[in-house]
Amino acid sequence: MTTKSIVLVHGGFVDGSGWQGVYDILKRDGYDVIIVQNPTTSLAADVAATKSAIASAKGDVVLVGHSYGGVVISEAGNDPKVKALAYIAAFAPDKGESVSSLIANPPPGAPVPPILPPKDGFLFLDKEKFAASFAADVKPELASFMADSQVPWGVDALGGAVTQPAWRAKPSWYLVASDDRMIPPPAQRAMAERSGAKISETAGSHAVYVSKPEVVAQLIEAAAA
Repeated sequence: MTTKSIVLVHGGFVDGSGWQGVYDILKRDGYDVIIVQNPTTSLAADVAATKSAIASAKGDVVLVGHSYGGVVISEAGNDPKVKALAYIAAFAPDKGESVSSLIANPPPGAPVPPILPPKDGFLFLDKEKFAASFAADVKPELASFMADSQVPWGVDALGGAVTQPAWRAKPSWYLVASDDRMIPPPAQRAMAERSGAKISETAGSHAVYVSKPEVVAQLIEAAAA
């Protein structure tokens, strides 16, 4: 039985509009698609927004998270309507882990995301370095728009720890972006292997969900099947 409802969860610094390419493909292929607009103020608030979206879905759900959205789906995915998880270049934390703990000790030589010092409790990426770090394979004019339309990412959200990771009980899929300069590909592979996910890999930046919507949709549809 194919799961027909897909819930898409964005990460930090961006909003749900980046999913449009993936959304268009999934809708064309007959899926019911819901896009979560996380406030990205705290993990609890983002989980609440995601659970509301799950509740509104017509049936069983494949829950999809990009980047920090992987933390959100790891917590919200315990909802009984969620039948599978799909991580897109995402954090897949274990119990007690958060973005803050997962990025605390980067390996030597790993790219350093150009995160500016917190301002009023929120984080931004350096606009001048956004494209190279986040969206290197996105059309330059779109990458520039993404840099200028950043959503403030709450410091509290980075510290939000998962209580019971859904991937321990639900089947999961993981797409590694091999050119990612935000979450190092070796870290992605390690989290994917730990979660027991079915792993795919593609050349792509952190914004692979924008630049390669066909590849992302294919993985989501595999999870739905």
